[in-house]
Amino acid sequence: MHAKRSVILIIALSLFANGLLSQAGAETTPATTAQKATLPAPQDVLGFVPGDDRKLASWAQVVGYFRELARASDRVKFAELGKSSMGNPFVMATISAPENLARLEEYKTIQNQLADPRKLGAPGVRDRKAAELIRRGKTIVLITCGIHSTEVGSYLSSMLIAHRLASSDEPQIQNILRNTIILLVPSLNPDGVDIVKNWYDKTLGTPYEGTDPPELYHKYTGHDNNRDWYAFTQVETQITVDKIHNVWHPQIVHDIHQQGALGSRLFLPPYMQPVEPNVPKQIVAAYTQLGEFMARQMRVAGFTGITTNSTYDAWSPSRAYSHYHGGVRILSETASCKIATPITVKFGDLRSGLGYDPRKETENFGPLWRGGEWHLRDITNYMTTAAFLLLRHAAENRSEWLSRFYEIGKDAVRPRRGGELKAFILPPEGDQWAVKEILDQGNVESNEVGSFTLNGVNYPNGTEVIRMAQPYGSFAKALLEPQHYPNLRDSTGHPIAPYDVTAHTLPLLMNAQAVPAYKAFKFSKPRRIIYEGGGCAIRSTRRVSLYKSYVPSIDEGWTRWVFENQSYFGNTGVNRALCFPHVSSLTNSRILEGGLSDSFNVIILPDQPPASIINGYKAGTMPPELTGGLGQKGVNALREFVEQGGTLVCLNRASIFAIEQLKLPVRDITDGVSEKEFFVPGSILRIELDTTNPIALGMPKESIAWVEDSPVFDLVKTPTSQGGDRVDPPNVHVIARYPSDRNPLLSGWLLGENRIRGKAALVEVTLGKGRVILFGFRPQYRAQSLATYPLFFNAITIGQR
Repeated sequence: MHAKRSVILIIALSLFANGLLSQAGAETTPATTAQKATLPAPQDVLGFVPGDDRKLASWAQVVGYFRELARASDRVKFAELGKSSMGNPFVMATISAPENLARLEEYKTIQNQLADPRKLGAPGVRDRKAAELIRRGKTIVLITCGIHSTEVGSYLSSMLIAHRLASSDEPQIQNILRNTIILLVPSLNPDGVDIVKNWYDKTLGTPYEGTDPPELYHKYTGHDNNRDWYAFTQVETQITVDKIHNVWHPQIVHDIHQQGALGSRLFLPPYMQPVEPNVPKQIVAAYTQLGEFMARQMRVAGFTGITTNSTYDAWSPSRAYSHYHGGVRILSETASCKIATPITVKFGDLRSGLGYDPRKETENFGPLWRGGEWHLRDITNYMTTAAFLLLRHAAENRSEWLSRFYEIGKDAVRPRRGGELKAFILPPEGDQWAVKEILDQGNVESNEVGSFTLNGVNYPNGTEVIRMAQPYGSFAKALLEPQHYPNLRDSTGHPIAPYDVTAHTLPLLMNAQAVPAYKAFKFSKPRRIIYEGGGCAIRSTRRVSLYKSYVPSIDEGWTRWVFENQSYFGNTGVNRALCFPHVSSLTNSRILEGGLSDSFNVIILPDQPPASIINGYKAGTMPPELTGGLGQKGVNALREFVEQGGTLVCLNRASIFAIEQLKLPVRDITDGVSEKEFFVPGSILRIELDTTNPIALGMPKESIAWVEDSPVFDLVKTPTSQGGDRVDPPNVHVIARYPSDRNPLLSGWLLGENRIRGKAALVEVTLGKGRVILFGFRPQYRAQSLATYPLFFNAITIGQR
């Protein structure tokens, strides 16, 4: 055993034996002889100990282990909650003391009442009734694993955690079982468990061992599957929210992840700034307290390379449903190896992250990890140790956790004072239905009302009113108001990028209105309105194909989801009755065959870096059949397709590929510009449309663009035949521009807005008999930007009408 790892293990086992720390290796956990004889250990089912080098479990093995453990233990209940995107069982284990498991419905009721103090009666009696519920209640802890399937340590650790809880008679474990109810989800993405395992096993012993699979590890969203916690588009998110969060209202959510190999060994909260302003202050205090406790205890135990208050922020609700529903999210990020293959990291190869340098000990980082071997067993040790420390804190501070949970609910439902926001008003126009569906799923209360007047504006029958004085009013407010991301810079003036994106304003994204109301108002009872659903009154005759690179593109997955879930956008804009019967996947090999116009009318290139499209994987990094991109032969095939009358629709960065490779008379004005001068990290900008162009058919004169790593277009002027002043190229038509007289920013963060004023965001270039349509944004962003779906669908159906 490596010397440094030996020292850590000796210290950890010493503390573990004294009940001060939970050591990760569940196979070494003390238990009674009877329990050992009757309870299956993970290796009994898997044939190896989770965390062993080069060993991964299939999803069937994981489910099989939990079923056997539940059959043998009176501390474990196991249930299938639904089916994943690819039809696999989505499961959860509920773990607690047997007497608690016998009274689960009672504890659910307690949680529901503490979450919504209005259920406890008049304000004068709520505190007294709540005190009794707090005395009886348990801390509810949700542990979620495996949402990112290449981060294999967490789903393997779930079995170690469950076995120890089910088998150990240690006083500390008994205290955890008495005082908490643990909801353990072995994987939030069951499909990805097998996608990653199958690829890993296939490449084991080859030069490609430890590489990521050449497909998205979630059928549609890949790594973006943990960016869906307010849009709720994916079935896995829906199951988790509907059947776990909204049923149990956990006080603590432990979200176990992995990060890159060359930074810290472990990240724990508190999160770095900024924190989204609608996150309750009690939540910030709680995740700070708990995260610092876990980090402190692990450092005492000899674990190294731990950072807090760095790297990850708490801005986007797309990653933190619990922060707006009374519970803290404890994100843990452990350093990775190559899937399950060990690596060796030199100390000098460690790289700085946001807010820390892994080669320098500081207040929020340390002790130093000096480098060396890093195994899957190290990952499971860090993960399970952190998990049991979290459970220890949840058990030892049960009353405090429940009291804080009640105070959050109490503050949420209090009457709003003068000058405070009272409500949002959602008029029945545009795609209000889509916003309301999201709020409903997030447990936000809304009232459909009759006509009324406020501030001189008449609101019609069918208007929705979202009051702020309700348990999850902060969730509604976070999603309905524009975001104003702070202008954060480092010491050199360089912008500090958010961990994800900066904007999440649903009314802007979804073509709806949300009007803030700061004073009370009265309304009449509504007259019942029947909303027309979607449907396929018109079926597109276009033969549409979506490019699918050997280098997986998350945007390709999202686009495929949009086409395969057309009922979701069946009410949207001009295309409300238009459906596409089938959109095929187009691979490199098919493009290289040529003759594309014989098979397709439209080819869509999803958002992807141009180099990735043209070059693909480099030779030697993946099996030969997966290396290489389109190359010049593929470019020639696409050019021929367009010249023969095809439509090439390019989304976001794919537009740069088309400009460069097809030599279009358009340029990206952001190319080579420093982020100090121009920066827009996932924001909603205003665009002005030429509504005489068929691509903007049925659209308003102003709309939005989701801008993230996006080009901004200018036309390359050409000389006239007489040699006079250069003029705009005659084969380029600007369909959308950023306004020339106003700041384009609507929500989020934009630096250098003057650079893009009046510049193009969407252009059409005719080429031979066909056309290339260049989107300088993602019109189908994460299946959320319903406001710009019509532009996307119109681009596809040009020529059909």
